[in-house]
Amino acid sequence: MPRFDVTIAGELNLDLILYGLPGELPAERELLAERMVLTLGSSSAIVAHNLATLGSRVGFISCIGDDQMGQDALSRLTAAGIDVSCVRRTATEQTGISIILQREKWRTILTYPGTIFSLTPAQLDLDYLCSAKHFHLCSFYLQRGLQASVPDLFRKLKTAGLTISMDSNDDPEDRWEGGIRDALPYVDVFLPNEREARRIAGTDDIDRAIETLSRLVPLVVVKRGAEGATARRGKETVAAPAIRLKKVVDAVGAGDSFDAGFIHEFVRGSSLLDCLHAGNLAGALSTTRPGGTEAFRDREYRERFMKECGVRK
Repeated sequence: MPRFDVTIAGELNLDLILYGLPGELPAERELLAERMVLTLGSSSAIVAHNLATLGSRVGFISCIGDDQMGQDALSRLTAAGIDVSCVRRTATEQTGISIILQREKWRTILTYPGTIFSLTPAQLDLDYLCSAKHFHLCSFYLQRGLQASVPDLFRKLKTAGLTISMDSNDDPEDRWEGGIRDALPYVDVFLPNEREARRIAGTDDIDRAIETLSRLVPLVVVKRGAEGATARRGKETVAAPAIRLKKVVDAVGAGDSFDAGFIHEFVRGSSLLDCLHAGNLAGALSTTRPGGTEAFRDREYRERFMKECGVRK
């Protein structure tokens, strides 16, 4: 029996989310937000946290600064039951942070990378990562210390018998290069959103993008927001509708939460449709409270939501 269901190596930081901002942000003015939330951020940490609250055994490797923000982020993971024994601290850099300017239908994300760029292959305990059924990588374009070595890491994990999933997340430089196509042939499940899928595939047509990516990866799962999710496995295409909600607080971390729900079921051998539904359900849950993890931290609320909204219609 492997020690973990899923291991993850990636970034760990906090999100500061500001709500109720003016429509425009003129220079040299002191502007007011209506409210704020300081919560666990970073795609890797959100996926890890939400996987653990869903019942997966999770091991996590990251690098943080020797500062209060790093300690606060680490404490959130520990409280969720995640093993953080391989998280490294550095006194030479600060823990990163993302400031999210949330509008009603869109948002701007400003990220200070800090230690987000600091995780390197030398800091990865391969035996630790291999003591799982599955490995997940987020934020390919933010993992600058790991990026060049990702194909080799994936090859070693595959040799050890793990399945692998990856979510590219956004490319801050909007170039969509960095060797991602060298990594994809080792991936079992690729989990981009529509824009990411189109940019990586080099086409504006989402169906053509899915077709292109499916030649590289056995299972391509595209997150489509209010349209739900579409999966392509060989010649088989499966779609699952989104969970309809009366009220949405924000979509911060919704895609990462989808990943957590999908992977939680995938590792257990569930059907593709069940995995998609679990992803949509976890993504929807995330949107009902601020940030990517707050809805998952409240066990009673989380379980009630899953029970009330989890029945497929």
